[in-house]
Amino acid sequence: MPHQDPAERRVTVTGPPRRTRRPSGAYRPRTEIDEQTTLGHTYVRSLMRSQLRAGLTGFAVLALLVGPLPLVFATMPGAHRSAWFALGFGLYVPLVLLARWYVRRAERNERDFVRLVEDR
Repeated sequence: MPHQDPAERRVTVTGPPRRTRRPSGAYRPRTEIDEQTTLGHTYVRSLMRSQLRAGLTGFAVLALLVGPLPLVFATMPGAHRSAWFALGFGLYVPLVLLARWYVRRAERNERDFVRLVEDR
């Protein structure tokens, strides 16, 4: 038997057999989230971003509805009754519609996230 150089020595690498499968459900987004991996963090961050986007959109619409009202009321000095009417009735319906939109949007974001996590 010829003498081998240590750099040419054969090494046997062992590992799990390639044909075995992971237990079902082992690699799922839920596992990634539970184990707080980078991918799981990305999933949660995407949900938080979509919820933040919905919240900021709702806030922007609210600011556009309510923000100019003091200027409008300042230009009409003798119209105290119409100011209360605008606040009580004219603003109430858009605020309720905005609130309904926000709740539906937030629930849709959460539903999409659950669908993604549960692999449906």
